[in-house]
Amino acid sequence: MVREPPDNVDNSAPAGPPVVAAEGEVNGHWVVRAQGDLDCDTIDPLFIALWQAAPGHQVVVLDASAVTFADSSFLSLLIEVHRRTELRVAAPGAVLTRLLRTAGVDRVIRSYPTLDAALGEPPRGS
Repeated sequence: MVREPPDNVDNSAPAGPPVVAAEGEVNGHWVVRAQGDLDCDTIDPLFIALWQAAPGHQVVVLDASAVTFADSSFLSLLIEVHRRTELRVAAPGAVLTRLLRTAGVDRVIRSYPTLDAALGEPPRGS
C-alpha cells in the first residue's frame, strides 16, 4: 500500500520529543536519525522525512540507535521507502532487531551494527 504524506500534520505541540532527531547528508548518503517510540500515533514525521529523502538520494540511512519501540506501521514505512531507494537501517537495538527478524524484513532491508558501517559501503550497483 502506498501512503502519501498527510497534508494536515500538526507538529506544533508534540506530546514528547520529536521522533526525527536530525537529518542531513553524510558521506554522500542521506541520514535520518529517529528516536523514541515509533507507532501509528507517532510515525508521521519519520514518514515525511524518509518519503521526501527517497527520490533525491541513492542511499537513505535510518539511524535507529535511539528507537525504543516500533510496530507494524514502522515496518510498512521501511518497506515502502526501500521500494524507492536503497534503505539501510543503522544500529538497531535488540528490540528493533528482533522485530525486523520476526517480520522477515531483515532479509530485504540491510541492517548495520553502527552508523559508520552503514555509511562505509558504496551504493549497490556502484
